[in-house]
Amino acid sequence: MTLVLALLAGALIGLSLGALGGGGSILAVPVLVYLLGQSPAQATTGSLVVVGVTSLVAAVTAHRAGRALVARGVVFGLVATGGAVAGAKAAAHVDEDVLLAAFAALMLLVGGLMATRQLRHRRGTGPAEPDAPAPQLDDPIITFRPTFACACPRALKVLVTATVVGALTGFLGVGGGFLVVPALLLALALPMDKAAGTSLVVITITSATALAVRAGSGPAPDWTAVLALTGASAATAVLGARLAGRIGTRRLQTGFTVLVLLVALYTATRAVLTLT
Repeated sequence: MTLVLALLAGALIGLSLGALGGGGSILAVPVLVYLLGQSPAQATTGSLVVVGVTSLVAAVTAHRAGRALVARGVVFGLVATGGAVAGAKAAAHVDEDVLLAAFAALMLLVGGLMATRQLRHRRGTGPAEPDAPAPQLDDPIITFRPTFACACPRALKVLVTATVVGALTGFLGVGGGFLVVPALLLALALPMDKAAGTSLVVITITSATALAVRAGSGPAPDWTAVLALTGASAATAVLGARLAGRIGTRRLQTGFTVLVLLVALYTATRAVLTLT
């Protein structure tokens, strides 16, 4: 029964990552801890495998559909690697109960922000999703020819956001798609479909970097459980990436917001009871 639940959870993770370019990764740690019996340290390492492989599969599908700007995603991901290394090293020096409590706090924050955004859109008071003009997609931030030019405010936004995303990836074992997508929307002026697809490239790079740093340090996860979750997630990521262009992302975001809030409340309750 536990394995069945894990496979269903993996399917949700893959569907969210494939369709929305993020969000599903935040479920991987609770699934590994509460359904598969991993310790928080094992779960945050194992989740990087789940998230990294799933994002890679979904990124390939999104690229084939013309929804992923690989070059921009690679640049953003490489900038984020510094934060990913720092976050992964810091996690090794933090008590496991504190690590899980920090993860619960992050889930509550993300779930709250997602719910607020959904309510504002329904009431018509939220900002419209930015649809950048086509020329901006090819407008570089820094150029050296024929003369040096720098869109420095945008460059600073990319640097700060990428570093924060990388740090969260390394420290808590999350892909950070819930931060990458807004960053690509605002800092690089990408339309929603391109931001969701491009974020998968970023998540793949940051997850791989954090996993490389964590390798050989701390307790190893149960790889059988991790691979089962990864397989289910990767399989549905392809479906999610294909559905992204057919189903309105608002419906998917609404359902996922409810799921994240429920898991966040459960995780927070368990974390508080453990600490007290």
